[in-house]
Amino acid sequence: MSEPSFEWDEAKNLSNQRKHGVSFYEAQFAFLDSNRVIAKDLDHSQKEQRYYCFGLNREGTGIITVRFTYRSGCIRIIGAGYWRKGKKVYEQANPV
Repeated sequence: MSEPSFEWDEAKNLSNQRKHGVSFYEAQFAFLDSNRVIAKDLDHSQKEQRYYCFGLNREGTGIITVRFTYRSGCIRIIGAGYWRKGKKVYEQANPV
């Protein structure tokens, strides 16, 4: 199985970094976590199906929540950050 490919809007990436302190490049690492959790984003799926990925950051020290969709065979990252709700979902699915 090949690794997924990612894409994003660079202006949105810069805005996300200012607002949430997480780049979309960093957000990719959540998808590499073998214990990641993928869930449908029911609140933002009117025009296209959107999802959340809850997974560890590159250092394994925090849980990143990534909002994304699939477009043309790529994972398109829409937003990312360290959100308490995402951490809770991840920890419920992966008890210590």
